[in-house]
Amino acid sequence: MNASNPVVYFEIPVNDLKRAEKFYTAVFNFSFEKEVIDSYEMALFPFEEKHSGITGALAKGEVYKPTRNGVIIYFKTGSIDETLKKVVHNGGIVLYPKRIDEKYGFAIAEFEDSEGNRIALHESIR
Repeated sequence: MNASNPVVYFEIPVNDLKRAEKFYTAVFNFSFEKEVIDSYEMALFPFEEKHSGITGALAKGEVYKPTRNGVIIYFKTGSIDETLKKVVHNGGIVLYPKRIDEKYGFAIAEFEDSEGNRIALHESIR
C-alpha cells in the first residue's frame, strides 16, 4: 500500500446540478467540466496534478442524496469571512461560524450549500 494521503476523490450529492454549479462558481469562482459517468450527471471540480490536494465532482442521480449528516468536505479558502459572505449572498446558510485554532494555525467554519449539504471551510492563519 502506498503511504500517500488516503483520500483521492469526493462527490457532493446534488438535486439540481445547474443550481449547484452556479452556487459553487459564485462562492469559490470554480469552473466545472461536465461528464456523464455510469449514467450519472457530474460536474467535475478543477484539478491540476502538479498541485497538492484532491478533486471531486458535484454528482446528480438517484444514489446521491444531499445531507447535513455525513462526511464533511473541507474547502481551502484565503478568507473564511469573505467566503461566508458569498455563501449567504448566494442562498447558503452558515451552520458553524468561524472558529480559530491558535494551536494548529488554522480557522474553520461550516455552511449549508444550495443543495442541503454540510460543507466546511479551512483557512491557514500562519
